[in-house]
Amino acid sequence: MIPYSGYASGDHARVLGRVVLAPASVNPAARRGISGWRRLLTLESPGTEVSIKLGGTTTAVTSDEAGIIDARVTLDAALEPGTATALLSSEGRDQAPAEVHVVSPEPSTGVVCDIDDTAWVTGMSHPARAAWRTLRGSSSTRRMVPGMARLIHTAVEDQNGPGVVYLSNGPWNFVGPVTRFLERKGFPAGAVLMTDWGITPHRLFRDGQEHKSSSLARLLEDLPNVTWVLVGDDGEHDPALYQDLAETHPDRVAAIALRKVQPSGSTEENGSSETVNGVPVLRGSDGDVLLPLLRQALRDQPTTD
Repeated sequence: MIPYSGYASGDHARVLGRVVLAPASVNPAARRGISGWRRLLTLESPGTEVSIKLGGTTTAVTSDEAGIIDARVTLDAALEPGTATALLSSEGRDQAPAEVHVVSPEPSTGVVCDIDDTAWVTGMSHPARAAWRTLRGSSSTRRMVPGMARLIHTAVEDQNGPGVVYLSNGPWNFVGPVTRFLERKGFPAGAVLMTDWGITPHRLFRDGQEHKSSSLARLLEDLPNVTWVLVGDDGEHDPALYQDLAETHPDRVAAIALRKVQPSGSTEENGSSETVNGVPVLRGSDGDVLLPLLRQALRDQPTTD
């Protein structure tokens, strides 16, 4: 059982994990210091019954065709904002603790942050370079985009139990290196949502754009009291996805902050801003450039009684 980090608010929680087949002496979740490509060598266990214990509630679920557990758990009592632990277990195995980040049920500001070329440098605009970093590197070899950890902290400062979600098109096999990188570089703790790269009935690989779009829609539904700062980059689909959300749900988006992967002019030193349906859209070469723009955008947000 490989536990992943989830989130909760009010009377429900989203608990995540994966069931894989491995020798009894091996703990796949604890593997460190191995090349990225070796992390793809897993044998999933679909259709496995799993028990989830969280906050006095026990729920039975079944892993999907990729061995994934993605369960919406209805709680008997609300959890306190902060971090809780869900215990995942299957027959004949020890319980695996999964972190659940509990968001305050009160109105608050949260952050959704992309990983590739936003939190760390991947070089997605250069496919061969990006593949090399992914398949040969580890969390210790990754370079952080300057100022991004501070940017995320600023977005949720003074919040009680803020919602922080790291959203990536990368496969669940790499969630360990991603989580360790975020911890090592001082990013605020939060749920990490990745995807399965497995074959689907309609394509060889999962649709990354659809994964992010559906994940954002579910966050709006699961955490209705959170207004989001959406942080990403302009190298792939983030600008269109985030701006679509601003068009359809402007009351749920506090600001959009986009890192320009390839700065194109002298104005990049100070960044730039515009609005989409009343939502500030901020652009800059890194977190240090985006930070003063975000502070100003959040100060300008209307207050509610």
